[in-house]
Amino acid sequence: MALRNILKDGDPTLRKKSRPVTEFNERLHQLLDDMRETLLNADGVGLAAPQVGVLRRVVLVLDTEKGEGEEDELIELVNPEIVAASGEQVGPEGCLSVPGVYGIVKRPDLVKVRAQDRYGNFFEVWGTGLTARAFCHETDHLNGILFTSLTDEILTPEQLEEMHRQEAEEKAQEVSPDGDKQDGKATGQ
Repeated sequence: MALRNILKDGDPTLRKKSRPVTEFNERLHQLLDDMRETLLNADGVGLAAPQVGVLRRVVLVLDTEKGEGEEDELIELVNPEIVAASGEQVGPEGCLSVPGVYGIVKRPDLVKVRAQDRYGNFFEVWGTGLTARAFCHETDHLNGILFTSLTDEILTPEQLEEMHRQEAEEKAQEVSPDGDKQDGKATGQ
């Protein structure tokens, strides 16, 4: 495995449409392994092959729906296609190819993807919340689309910080396991 360079916005490769994978061989396996190492090193949620300079329909997405204590799993998607989507989520989105930039993007809240694994076997996978957002975001990369072209608003660092602060406050106001809630703060009694 090897770390690959993540292309940044402005590189023309990121705006090109990727070609389907037709050969499921050691070269594909090496690409997937390199992308895994690159994604984990970058601490991201997803990575598409065009982001590492390869115009093939290959994506990795972190399964963010694992329970507490369960190990994170990366989902390998070759020739992915979104076959069902429902609901709506609107929230901040960023990209490893556009570092430090976040924008508000509307995405489906529930997504079903049909893809192939590294051996060419077809499978389907569902994602909700952040996983659904990542499925859509990474599939967009395969079509030469960056999230910045889908957002109506790029967030300033102050706006992003305020959103994070509000999320932390909302978590602090969640009801405790025994149902007690006092002054907006959960009590542990």
